[in-house]
Amino acid sequence: MELSPERGSLSLPREELRLGAQGAAVKLLQRALVELGFLPSQPGSVDGDFGPKTKAALEAFQATEKLPRDGAYTQKAREAFERRRSGGGGGLSMAQLCTIMPRLKPDKAAQYLPFLNAAMNEAEINTSLRRAAFLAQLAHESAQLRFFEELASGEAYEGRRDLGNTQKGDGVRYKGRGPIQLTGRNNYRKAGLALGLDLEGFPQRAADPDVGFRVAGWFWKSNGLNPLADAGCFDAITRRINGGYNGKADRDAHYRGALQVLGDGQPLKSV
Repeated sequence: MELSPERGSLSLPREELRLGAQGAAVKLLQRALVELGFLPSQPGSVDGDFGPKTKAALEAFQATEKLPRDGAYTQKAREAFERRRSGGGGGLSMAQLCTIMPRLKPDKAAQYLPFLNAAMNEAEINTSLRRAAFLAQLAHESAQLRFFEELASGEAYEGRRDLGNTQKGDGVRYKGRGPIQLTGRNNYRKAGLALGLDLEGFPQRAADPDVGFRVAGWFWKSNGLNPLADAGCFDAITRRINGGYNGKADRDAHYRGALQVLGDGQPLKSV
């Protein structure tokens, strides 16, 4: 089936494409997925073969656009690509992520980016100011997305009733996980209920990228951090996440760098 003609956008396929398709049209689709960060920018990504990797990348893109995740390139998918490529709510690119977090290896960036973009979309982290603040906090908490589980044992959280750790072993069981280091039985329970996952029963899932980024987005939105990001109140965000200002210099440096990359450089505000 031929799709509607292009309207001044960069080249996109004009026919529907599904798993198993091959040829020049598939290459156009793959280039668009690379451009938006859903496929890695490396040899072999644009091979003209609509295989499982291309399908998975397209499904991740569909998730960020709240389209059915069927892995098929249809008219609706094409329209979503056109919106993205014309600046209409586009996601973070590979180049942007790797510039903001230079210690993150490209293969890991390619693995994480679809989940990160989907989580930001779900949590309405959809402006440069919001993304810069969010990414800066994640960069500090996870050492630029290199650690999804706290290195310490978690024993320091044992008996912390303010975190809901009321049973023996809760400190270790519910130690920091995911890019925002979700900590404490209460937070695991709340995140799980909000996301439809049993994180209290299976806390290790919070360290998996597909869940961890959603958890980070949930924590961000549920704690009212988008309005603070809109106002540039980065210190207030740090206080809500950390309870204080631990690592302030590192967080602030990542924030300034992210603002520069994303195009909204503004002075920090203290609250």
